[in-house]
Amino acid sequence: MELKTPLYDVHVEEGGKIVPFAGYLLPVQYEGSGVIKEHMAVRQACGLFDVSHMGEILFTGPTALATLNHLLTNDYTDMPVNKVRYGVMCTAEGGTIDDLVVYKFGEESYLAVVNASNRHKDFEHMAKNVLEGTKCEDISDSVAQVALQGPKAPAIMKKLLPEDQIPKGYYTALPNIVINGVKTMISRTGYTGELGYEIYCAKEDAEKLWKTLREAGEEFGLIPCGLGARDTLRLEAAMPLYGHEMDETITPLEAGLDFGVKMGKDEFIGKDALVAAGAPKRVRVGLGVTGRGIVREHQDVFIGDEKIGVTTSGTHCPYLGKAIAMALVDASHAEVGTAVEVEVRGRRVACEIIPLPFYTRGK
Repeated sequence: MELKTPLYDVHVEEGGKIVPFAGYLLPVQYEGSGVIKEHMAVRQACGLFDVSHMGEILFTGPTALATLNHLLTNDYTDMPVNKVRYGVMCTAEGGTIDDLVVYKFGEESYLAVVNASNRHKDFEHMAKNVLEGTKCEDISDSVAQVALQGPKAPAIMKKLLPEDQIPKGYYTALPNIVINGVKTMISRTGYTGELGYEIYCAKEDAEKLWKTLREAGEEFGLIPCGLGARDTLRLEAAMPLYGHEMDETITPLEAGLDFGVKMGKDEFIGKDALVAAGAPKRVRVGLGVTGRGIVREHQDVFIGDEKIGVTTSGTHCPYLGKAIAMALVDASHAEVGTAVEVEVRGRRVACEIIPLPFYTRGK
C-alpha cells in the first residue's frame, strides 16, 4: 500500500477493513470492539493506540536548554540524556498554552511532544520566543507515533526486542532501536494510568510498525483502541486534558500541575503573573457521583444555592464501574469529603469530593 502525505491521510487494514491511521480521523472506537472493550483491554491486557496526530517540535543548538527553561515551567537543567520530563507552557498572564513532555537526546538536542490540537499554536509561540542560538523545527509531519498500553505491554515488547533495548524506568527513552527493520525511538510514559510505551518512527514506516505490533500482541489479547477509550482511561487516572482541565484561562497551579512548575527558577514566561496571583483561588478536584446520573464537562457545581465551580471532564468509567468527574472549584470548598451537587440538564445530581487519582495501577 502506498502511504500518503500528510500522515493523517494514511490508512491501514484492521479486521478486513481500511481505516484511517492517525490525525483527527482516528476513530473514537474500532468497529467490532467499542469503547468499553477497548478500555478494559488496556486495564487487563493491552491496547494499541495510533497517536501520530500529536505534534513533535525539535530544539537544537547551544542555547536549546536555556530556551526550554525560558519557555516552560519545569526545570530541565539537570535532566540526563534519554530522560523525559513533563512541562507546561504559559502565557505572560500565567494561563496554560499547553502541557507537553520533553525528551533529551543530547546537550544540544531536545524533542517536545505537544497536543495535536495545539501543534500550530504551540510552534508559533515557541518560534517567537526562542533564544538566539536555538533552532526550533516542527517535524510532526514526518513522524508517526503509536502507544502500547497495558499490563501485557512488556511481554509484547520482549517478543520483539532484547530487554536492554526496552526502556525500564518511568519517563525514560531509548533512541535508535530497530523493530523488525523499522528504526524507532521508544519511551515509557503513558496517558492511560497503565504501564506502557510510546514508539516513534518515520511516517513511511508507520504501517509496518503497526502490523508488527498487532501480530506480536495477538496472543496477549492486544486490540486497537481509539480516542474514546483513551479519554475514559485518562479520566480514571485523573490525567488532565487540554481544553478541559486547562486552557489559557486556567493556570497550571489551578489545574494541580504544581509538580511541573518550578517557581525557584530565575524566570520563565508567566512566572511573574503566577507569583503575583498568589495561592490559587480555585483548584482541580475529583468528584464521585453519589446520586443518580452521569456528570459531564461544563456543568455547574453547587453547595446549596452557591455555585462553587464547574466540571471539566466526566463520564461513567468502565473499569471502576461508577460515574466520576473532575472539576475546578473554589479552594475554600475543595476539602475531600465535601458534599456537592452538579446541575445536569436542569436537575441536581449529588456528588462528593474524593481524592485524585481515581485509579492507580495495581489496585
